[in-house]
Amino acid sequence: MTSASDLRDLTIAEARDELAAGNVSARELTEAHLAAIEVARDLNVFITETPDRALADADASDARRAAGEALGPLDGIPLAIKDLFCTDGVQTTAASHILEGFVPPYESTVTENLRNAGTVMLGKTNLDEFAMGSSNETSYFGKVENPWQREGDNRPLVPGGSSGGSASAVSGRLCLGATGTDTGGSIRQPAAFCGIVGMKPTYGRCSRWGIVAFASSLDQAGPMTRTVRDAAILLGGMAGFDPKDSTSAEMVAPDFEARLEGGVRGLRIGIPAEYAVDGMNPEIAALWDRGKAWLTDAGAELVDISLPHTKYALPAYYIIAPAEASSNLARYDGVRYGHREDGEDLTSLYEETRASGFGQEVRRRILIGTYALSSGYYDAYYLKAQKVRALIARDFHNAFEDCDVILTPTTPGAAFAMGEKSDDPIAMYLNDVLTVPASLAGLPAISVPGGLSSEGLPLGLHLIGKAFDEQTLFRAAQALEYAAGFDSRPHRG
Repeated sequence: MTSASDLRDLTIAEARDELAAGNVSARELTEAHLAAIEVARDLNVFITETPDRALADADASDARRAAGEALGPLDGIPLAIKDLFCTDGVQTTAASHILEGFVPPYESTVTENLRNAGTVMLGKTNLDEFAMGSSNETSYFGKVENPWQREGDNRPLVPGGSSGGSASAVSGRLCLGATGTDTGGSIRQPAAFCGIVGMKPTYGRCSRWGIVAFASSLDQAGPMTRTVRDAAILLGGMAGFDPKDSTSAEMVAPDFEARLEGGVRGLRIGIPAEYAVDGMNPEIAALWDRGKAWLTDAGAELVDISLPHTKYALPAYYIIAPAEASSNLARYDGVRYGHREDGEDLTSLYEETRASGFGQEVRRRILIGTYALSSGYYDAYYLKAQKVRALIARDFHNAFEDCDVILTPTTPGAAFAMGEKSDDPIAMYLNDVLTVPASLAGLPAISVPGGLSSEGLPLGLHLIGKAFDEQTLFRAAQALEYAAGFDSRPHRG
């Protein structure tokens, strides 16, 4: 009989094959992960656990399989869902006090797609409040811990953000895969910190309907897994056109897994000069060099490219995203749903509810965004940031005339200790400096674990692809994965 730990070590692809062969049941898979969640509560990965729902999902999958019914592509696979996706009948909080107790009467399109694919929902994972953060320290429900620690140092590390709960769950083997959302790097950065694969699809590839909004022109759902193949499989279950989302791309998603093979021979890999900044962490620079060598050894050609407006990406992002957040979060007023504070009149009800319901980082970004949109400043800040965004997108368009995929590091460094940067917003925002440009351009990008730092912490390599060319991106990512041979496990202290 396969042990529970062995079941948790399966990839999605392996678990799918084991289920098909009758070597394991969906209930056994689910029970193994529920047991792991029980003993890993110190990581604070989940806001809401759904064990009864998970076992019911698993039993339904086993019943379908036993009856010879048609099965979904992810039938019986236990997943964790970031608590930004609305789930019918299950609390959805966005990690905020203002939505505590909110139970949606509807299902997000992405999670509906996954339900139709036969998945098992283990629970809703923790995140930075309203997805605003790079460390998963801003959640109303407490900080999430990274399952990794520095060698010889037992201080808890951040898992990255905002999808830190999902990243920690996948890395800690509490689920076979998880959903995340990425606005400026919120899938890829925590994936790098936790030693897993994190993929942001092209903007419009996955529906945003039913996902609690942060910045509507940037938010995109994506998969978080332990292998590139699993990311391709999971994205296939998440993606698809949705008429309920006006930004959803009206195209059929290809079979991403089927197009994984073929290698990178003949592909042109762009190396942007602007990412080789002075003072770059030597370990990150060395990892980038290894990534270049791995791809050339696999038959790809390196091409020097320029993305001249890269240095303006982070400041532009931190005007555009807060501005959109200011607009989106205006709906949380305590009148229709969620947390409410009493007030003497309607205005004081709004003020008291929002003051107590939103955390410090969310309030900071609302204020920045409201200022940028205010009369007399709109043209100077928001409009100018949008013009810079257009220039950044044009840079990528021009670069892709000479290359097929772009290779960069994912983050400026490895995971840092809790509290290390929380008092310095600028230092925290700089964690997204390498991931934000692809978000502003709406391009697909993926982080793949490439090795360990001198302190024994995972480091990620980052690939950016052409719009709606996820299949080429996955091919290049799998070549990196094979060459890196990353098989390290999280360790404590």
